[in-house]
Amino acid sequence: MPTFAYTARDMSGKQVTGTVEANTERDVTGILSEKSLFPVEVKASAGAPQAIFGKRKKVKAQTMAMFYSQLAALLRAGVPMIRSLNVMADQSSNALLTEVITDIRARVEDGESIGDAMARYPKVFNEMGCNMVRAGTEGGFLEDALDRVGKFTELQEDLKGRTISAMAYPIFLFSVGSVVLTGLLVFFVPKFDPMFDRLRRKGEMPSATEALLATSTFLQTYGWVLVVLMFVAAFAIRAKIQSESGKDLVDRFKLKIPVLGEILMNLAVARFCRVLGTLLNNGVPILQSLDIAGTAAGNRLLQESVSDATENIRSGESLATPLRASGHFPQSVVEMISVGEESNSLDKVLPEIADSLEKVTFRRLDLFVRLLEPVMLLIMALLVLGVVLALIVPVLKSSSQI
Repeated sequence: MPTFAYTARDMSGKQVTGTVEANTERDVTGILSEKSLFPVEVKASAGAPQAIFGKRKKVKAQTMAMFYSQLAALLRAGVPMIRSLNVMADQSSNALLTEVITDIRARVEDGESIGDAMARYPKVFNEMGCNMVRAGTEGGFLEDALDRVGKFTELQEDLKGRTISAMAYPIFLFSVGSVVLTGLLVFFVPKFDPMFDRLRRKGEMPSATEALLATSTFLQTYGWVLVVLMFVAAFAIRAKIQSESGKDLVDRFKLKIPVLGEILMNLAVARFCRVLGTLLNNGVPILQSLDIAGTAAGNRLLQESVSDATENIRSGESLATPLRASGHFPQSVVEMISVGEESNSLDKVLPEIADSLEKVTFRRLDLFVRLLEPVMLLIMALLVLGVVLALIVPVLKSSSQI
């Protein structure tokens, strides 16, 4: 049950503050009246959602897509909103989502709109979904709005899964190669050290072999120090990334990666176009849609460009001009946006831009991954070959002297 913080006055006029558990703000008012308290301010306690989300911070996107689609189907079939939310709460297998839906149902029953009730849980319902539901409620097309949010959420999750699966094998190759190389240096190379004493005394040890043995000795002696430093560095980097300056730095670094940087930017542009088109198609005002779509793009540089475009639109200018000036949007995308503005069909053009850009970008991503795999195999093979040669050369030199 949600917890509410309240400020009230007693019969003598003295101010009283505290918290109380209740389903809705109306219930809080009733509880305070029974205690002879006059409520001044009642709001959801910040501690309650934290307790809920402490167990599980977010609900899976696939679960949310199913929630939107099923709720839309129930409403389209003529089932009343309260009853539909009851059904969704009863059949949900996610404990967090069940608790959230139960609270939303109570708020809707109390007269609050479903969009505002959903907005109280930003870690479950994103801003785009809440605004589309609000627009659907006001415009009388709530079922269509919910259905579109469900399809959009499912599509975005599919795109995310495709990107992760494309990069999984190269990351696996790098991880396995690193483990194999570290194992060779720590366990295999030291066994050759006594065999090279004669060459070392004569000063005939190859420099590559000396460097290899020194690296092996260092890892054996100070390997634990490196592991500790790696963990400390990982925590420090994570803390930096979570800061505002760190997020800007990461987004700038992503774009500077050869080939991959352009792919990531194009995916962000496609995400921006799809979110903006979906919002405009559902009647959300363009300024509000731009703010939401810029945040949903997932890149701060792109978000800054969209913010500049928002200011231009406020002053009566077009959207395409500042997007072209930013340099982050492909020329073809800017031209299609410009045509969409001129023909007043931006809500239809933007999803088409997203579809086209995603197809082209994923073809490039597939090609990049296919080229990356043999390159990484070649690099790992060369490193292992270097270790083997550094050990074989002195062995052959010792054999020739004998």
